[in-house]
Amino acid sequence: MATLSTAAYSEQAGNTEASREQLILEHLPQVRWIATRLHERLPNNTSLDDLISTGVIGLINAIDSFDASFNVKLKTYAEYKIRGAILDSIRGMDGIAPHKRKRLKAIQKAMAMLEQKLQRAPGEEEIAAELGISHKEYQDSLLELRGVAIGSLDAAMSDSDSRNLMYYLADDEENSPARMLERSELERVIQEGLEKMPKVERLVLDLYYRQGQHIREIAPILDLHITRISQIKAQAVLRLRNYIERRWPTAHGLY
Repeated sequence: MATLSTAAYSEQAGNTEASREQLILEHLPQVRWIATRLHERLPNNTSLDDLISTGVIGLINAIDSFDASFNVKLKTYAEYKIRGAILDSIRGMDGIAPHKRKRLKAIQKAMAMLEQKLQRAPGEEEIAAELGISHKEYQDSLLELRGVAIGSLDAAMSDSDSRNLMYYLADDEENSPARMLERSELERVIQEGLEKMPKVERLVLDLYYRQGQHIREIAPILDLHITRISQIKAQAVLRLRNYIERRWPTAHGLY
């Protein structure tokens, strides 16, 4: 089969279905490579086939929306879309059961509204009032959401699997200027988000993520019950998720 160049494809009137299918086939190895590299960083029960299938959807989207006039190679654009599609799917593995996701969204929305209104990080009682529930009910909700993760940055993370916030951002081998800039920018956004949250929440995240302490190890350090540490961690993660979604373009699929 003759290889169809990007230029030739873009010049064909209507971009025929045959040329489209040929480009998909030619770029399938790229999908598998990206999916495999990301799969290596995910829990063992993650399906590689599912990641590849999602990546193929990203590839098709790249081919259908590609515009050669932007002076970008199709392979580069396709990697961007493939990676974005897969990371979007990874973001869905945030450790929250489907029936709890509605509560998660409600808390994040309340936090965001109060932060905008108060121009500071709202306290637990303020968030509870915004939700129309008691302080205890809010704290109980935080306990139920204690498995929440920070999207694609720590997908499917559990208390027994502490990893650096940047673990899922990019492969260590991907040291191109663009990837290095991406990592640097995300690190900056994360640091900004941490600095804007209450000190105790920032400290819990630092001990848990950066220093690799378990919840049960953090409790005596702060002289708080393990249940309280779980609540603080859940609330801190929700704040950071909100901040990243507002400041970091990947929250909208722009990887």
